[in-house]
This record gives sequence, C-alpha cells and structure tokens, in this order.
Amino acid sequence: MSIIVMKFGGTSVANIDRIKNVANIIESKKKEGSKIAVIVSAMAGVTNDLIEKSKEVSSNFSIEEYDVLLSSGEQVTAALLSACLIDKGIKSRSMMGWQIPIVTEGQHKNSRIVSVNSKSILEYLNNDHVVVVPGFQGISDKLRISTIGRGGSDASAVALAKALNAERCEIYTDVEGVFTTNPDICNDAKKIEKISYDEMLEMASLGAKVMQSSSVQKAMMNDVEIFVKSTFDPEKSGTQILPDDRISYDKVITGVTYTKDDAKVTLIGVKDKPGVASAIFKPLNDQNIVVDMIVQNISADTQKTDVTFTIKRDDLNKTENMIQNLKSEIGFDKLLTDNKVSKISIVGAGMITYPGVAFKMFNTLASKKINILVISTSEIKISVLINEKDTELAVKTLHSAFDLN
Repeated sequence: MSIIVMKFGGTSVANIDRIKNVANIIESKKKEGSKIAVIVSAMAGVTNDLIEKSKEVSSNFSIEEYDVLLSSGEQVTAALLSACLIDKGIKSRSMMGWQIPIVTEGQHKNSRIVSVNSKSILEYLNNDHVVVVPGFQGISDKLRISTIGRGGSDASAVALAKALNAERCEIYTDVEGVFTTNPDICNDAKKIEKISYDEMLEMASLGAKVMQSSSVQKAMMNDVEIFVKSTFDPEKSGTQILPDDRISYDKVITGVTYTKDDAKVTLIGVKDKPGVASAIFKPLNDQNIVVDMIVQNISADTQKTDVTFTIKRDDLNKTENMIQNLKSEIGFDKLLTDNKVSKISIVGAGMITYPGVAFKMFNTLASKKINILVISTSEIKISVLINEKDTELAVKTLHSAFDLN
C-alpha cells in the first residue's frame, strides 16, 4: 500500500471550519487505499501574532524560547486536525517533531532538517492511523525545540516524504497550482500542469509564493514528486513538480515572476584593485544580508570602477551604515541607493536551446519605454531590475510577448 504525504498551509487551516474541510479531504484520500501522513502549518495569522507577543516581552527575545513559542502554532493545528479525524471515526495520532524525532542542525530560527526517524511514524501508519505532524519544527542535538524558517512546513513535508519513501508529496494551498504569473495582476495567467524542479526552484526564488525555494531544492535532491493542489477545490489536477526528463517543453518560457522587496546599492568610483569586492561583500555575508544581482563596470583606466548590487529592502539601512563605515577601507567616491525598484524575471528551460530570448525580453520592455537598471542571467532565467512603478506593465507585457496567455 502506497504512502502519501499531504501538507496543508496556514490558509487551509485558518479556522475550525477549514480544518474540518481538511479532514474531509484526508478522509477521501484514505478511502482510495493510501496510508496518509500529514504536515500542518499554524492557523493563518497565528505565527505573526506570536511574533508580536515576543516583541512585547523583549526586543532581544531569547532565540531558544522564540523557537518554542513559534512552534506552538503548528502544534495547536496538529491536535485540532487529529481530533477532527478521530471524531469522524478515523484512527489518528498527532506526533510532535521531538517525538519522532525530526533532528535538525544549525542556528535557532533557521535550522535545517538532517534526519527523520520514519520507524515511529510507520508503526502508526501500519496500524491504519493517519499521522499528523506539525511542520516547521524539529529538535536540536541539545534536545531543544528548533524551527526551520518561515514557510518551513513545505520543507518538513518533503523531508517526511523522503524518509517514508512516499509515492508523492501533495502541497495543499489556497490556489489551484503554479501559474505562469500572478493571476492577481494578470487575468490571462494560466495554471501550469507540469513544471521541472529547476524551473520551480528559479520561480520560487524569484518571487513565486506557492513554495519555498529551499523546499523545492530538497525535493529535487531527493527525487520527491510534488503535487501542488487547492484545498478549496481538491478534485482539480493542480501542478506536478517533476524531474526535467519527464517534462515536454512546448514553450520557450514557462513563467514570469517578480519581486517588489528589493533595493539597489551602487558604489561610485571604487578603487579597482584586488580584494575590493571581498571587502564589500564579506561584511554583508557576516551579517546574513543576502546579495542578489551584482554588476561591476569595466574600468577603462584601471583606476576606478562602479559596483552595483541588490539586497532585500529591509536590509537597506543596515547595509548603508556598514558600507559607509568601510569607506576608508574600500575607497569609493559616492554611495547611491534606490528602494523603489523591482525585479522582473522570465523562467524557462526551453531558452537553453532557443536563441534570441534575451533580445526579445529587452526589446519588449523597450517598446513600453521601461528602463532596465541591472541584468542577471542563468541557463534558464533572465532577470532585470526596473523602476517599481513599471512592475505590472512589465509582467503583463512579457507574459503576452512570450505567448503565455
């Protein structure tokens, strides 16, 4: 008998009625003959409320107690859902991360799952139980509750699916699947039936909100087949996330993504000498500031150059202060910043063998008088930084230009 891991996000379990709806979905799936393990998120808004409570207590809240606090949201959902299933006559058992155990390593607030003891869960599955596990949490080597970052329930689901050798992992959310772009700003967006791990990883890291990029990466590394489905319309097919060799590419571009939480930093007149780039980016790395797009102009006189990079908008003030404090070490004339930018990306494995994709993208944006500030590329994506006010126009225009409507 096959095992299926089902994961339900915060909007899917936002209140008791929705938790009862989830129980109905699990009941239907169980009638198909599968053994079911479930990962749940906290009810919508609960985690944010717990974060605010921690801030009321202290601006320097203990990171160990922070993990204990935040993990309680998923524990509540697990108990409610398990009790719901029992009330329906279905044998069920909630199991906390420390009971299984789900072992993690790394810093509190952002740990990584290193192992899942499948034996304890399999004993219940083989006894016809539905096992409900709180996502987002585990236990450290010091026997402290740990959490694996916001959105970590997806990673919990993928890790559990791997440990149980599950047939597949079904991620239930408030949308029907993965779309060619955000349907909220583009009415012509279409649901993607099948998408490769690589494409989904790029789309997730570039702004698509359906799954966390770390979860997609874990699925790709462990060959876990994922179905993204709607909790509110579970009969629809959703989107399959599969290995590249199981995808038939009939379009060059699979999707258009965007982010609106970026900021651009430019250092004018940087001394062009070995070690300068390291001097700029090492302090940012030490402070866990993620740097994305990087452009360094070629120095004509080998004396000075300009360096531009992007970071998350929330890190801009910290970055400005750090760079200014390093001015004498780095040696630059001026520091410019812009927090009114957005990153637009086209993603598609088809572009590997199709010429002219970059030209088409740039020409399309130029036709709408949208100025490109920075460009970044990989084998299956092209990203550009533009003025934030042009975001919606850029997305709609590119979506149409690459025949995704």
